[in-house]
Amino acid sequence: MSFTRALSIIAAPLLCTASLLADPIVVGLWPGDAPGSEGLHGEEVWTERGEGIVDRAVANVDKPTMTVYLPLKGNNSGAAILVAPGGAYRHLAIDKEGHDVAKWLASIGIAGLVVKYRLPRTKGRSYSYDTALADAQRALRIARARAEEWGIDPKRLGMMGFSAGGHLAMLAGTKFDAGDPAAKDPIERQSSRPDFLAPIYPAAPKEMNITKETPPTFLVHANDDGLAAEKNSVRIYLGLKEAGVPAELHIYSGGGHGFGIRNRRIPTSSWPLRFEEWLVDRGFLTSK
Repeated sequence: MSFTRALSIIAAPLLCTASLLADPIVVGLWPGDAPGSEGLHGEEVWTERGEGIVDRAVANVDKPTMTVYLPLKGNNSGAAILVAPGGAYRHLAIDKEGHDVAKWLASIGIAGLVVKYRLPRTKGRSYSYDTALADAQRALRIARARAEEWGIDPKRLGMMGFSAGGHLAMLAGTKFDAGDPAAKDPIERQSSRPDFLAPIYPAAPKEMNITKETPPTFLVHANDDGLAAEKNSVRIYLGLKEAGVPAELHIYSGGGHGFGIRNRRIPTSSWPLRFEEWLVDRGFLTSK
């Protein structure tokens, strides 16, 4: 396949047509108010940032949700990925690092699950990293609880995150639990461990606590990113290697920060192809 042809395939949402995707499903993560958000019902703030394309940011999230993009049955591999958009924990780049990514995943047979999580840097709120992590873990548990309904293999459920979302993915991959078998809520009986991770230009947690139980990880960064690769993705990779965790790291010559999945004719535009290859190599996706 030529490089030009490959770029056209990953230029979301060019191939994400109705013929490749089922209608998305929006799921509230918590029954009633989310823990820590009791009585809070502020308005979300949506900002359109795109010029000729949809590129929205959403802030002031009090009601976390998950938007589920399922492949059509004939194209469903059974794999699923929870997608956490970035935005410095102040807002979420919900399209280029969320919905567009999930649509691309669904187009190649992977269920894409976009988590709209609560943000630690929301003014007037006491949300923390633990709040965001609780939302991500709840989304992973819901996906496993509804795996049969959605055609998901609960042992091939990964998490991808961009920038702050990559930070969140690393937290999810190092602070998971097996679920509480005695919980009244059947969702809470499910494991919160992602089966694999894909932090894309992530901010590395200060204390990552990487162990041999940390899931296999695929990392992407640009050499000219202001969020320096050597302090973040490289540091994560070295921690994974020291713990004996399978990991793959791609550092591209250019691309800056926040490139998402958009094809802008920059070196980083091919990362989705490398990720798909990695999924096949690790056995999470069947080669077509």
